[in-house]
Amino acid sequence: MIYKNQEKILEEKIYEAKEGRGLPLLTFSLLEKIPGIRHCFTTRDGGISEGMFRSLNLSFTRGDDGEAVLENYRRVASAMGTDITQVVTSDQTHTTNIRLVGEEDAGKGVVRPRDYQDVDGLITDTPGLLLAAFFADCVPLYMVDPHHGAIGLFHSGWRGTAERMGEKGVKAMADAFGSRPKDLVCAIGPSICGDCYQIGEDVAEIFAERFSDCRGQIIRRDERGDIYLDLWQANLQILLEAGVPENQIAVTNLCTCCNPEELFSHRASGGKRGNLGAFLMLIPEE
Repeated sequence: MIYKNQEKILEEKIYEAKEGRGLPLLTFSLLEKIPGIRHCFTTRDGGISEGMFRSLNLSFTRGDDGEAVLENYRRVASAMGTDITQVVTSDQTHTTNIRLVGEEDAGKGVVRPRDYQDVDGLITDTPGLLLAAFFADCVPLYMVDPHHGAIGLFHSGWRGTAERMGEKGVKAMADAFGSRPKDLVCAIGPSICGDCYQIGEDVAEIFAERFSDCRGQIIRRDERGDIYLDLWQANLQILLEAGVPENQIAVTNLCTCCNPEELFSHRASGGKRGNLGAFLMLIPEE
């Protein structure tokens, strides 16, 4: 598969899937170096959904056939070395609410209902629990604390970024597990790039105020006066200011909007799309 702007930050791996098809999943080279975890970011390929949901759609709420979505989850969970009973999902509503999850949450959002709402971030130190969050232009944030055996996965659209989801994730990891920012390894995942994400004056004003020291790197106005927002740089700045070392942060160079045939993009599709998934797990000891 060929992506625009693709380099060696992300790598595509083909995992075994049903019906003789390979399941292509994206991984970060930086996170792959950490022992004891598995992670991925999905593409559109390798599932069984049809039409505008082709083919690895992970949303139950956009009109796709539920059995197809469930099979798609089975394939991703199998590739991660587990099954769907161990998946726990966020309930994304563009908040910065973060939930600590454990064994009692396994399966929530996939094989049994969630008993929580308005949760855009999940953290855990429970091995075998597969954290899941969903994307179609917004920013996935992965956090790993190798020293305390803890992980976090966060959804950060423009609202979450403006409210500094990354900083709140760092604090949540510190409060729950004693994580130190200098020990965290983070990744900013595939999402809409600064050349595609056109915004209005209202959003630009929010970011100009909240990122005043680096607004020239985050907000760009072209010769026509159109304004563009770079969520990758904004989230990088947030993590740096929270104390995460720059060499422990991988920043994607893969835009969902530039690659609508391979990745779901809300903006490129006009909202006619499924959801991609970010997944992160601590590997249980055998």
